[in-house]
Amino acid sequence: MTTAFRRLFLNRYTALAFIAGTGLSAGVAALAQSGGMAALHHGMMMSGNPADMSAHVDHVLKHLYAEIDATDAQKAQIDPLVRQAMTDLMPLHAQAQSAHTQFFQALTQPTVDRNSLETVREAHMQLADQASKRFVQLIADVGNVLTPAQRQALADHIQKLHGMPAS
Repeated sequence: MTTAFRRLFLNRYTALAFIAGTGLSAGVAALAQSGGMAALHHGMMMSGNPADMSAHVDHVLKHLYAEIDATDAQKAQIDPLVRQAMTDLMPLHAQAQSAHTQFFQALTQPTVDRNSLETVREAHMQLADQASKRFVQLIADVGNVLTPAQRQALADHIQKLHGMPAS
């Protein structure tokens, strides 16, 4: 392989890796909340309209509660946890969309500005890390409300949604 070919090959794969990485970051967030929780992430991306998001969260929680056979007391504890997490995550989602726009703007310039691309990548990874931490906090908070059997039912449901064999 010539040096020019390698450089072109690596640049294309670097861009593809970044795009795949951003998709993976979003996927990690979705995976962290899968089952009833994955749809919450999807709901965040719907319209950005708080009323639409609230209705979507209601819909997702209704299915989650049925899946894990949640009691009324558990529902009363879980609902505010989920709503607060969605409130906390909305600004991160908007910032991630901005980072995607900046990435594609930098990528489509006449000359590739590697520093700009790296700055955007770092910002995106920082946002993904913040979102991931918040999702883990949510999962742990919800997990504290559930019984071991309910946590297992939730884990089995998540695995089924992702085409994985239940544990």
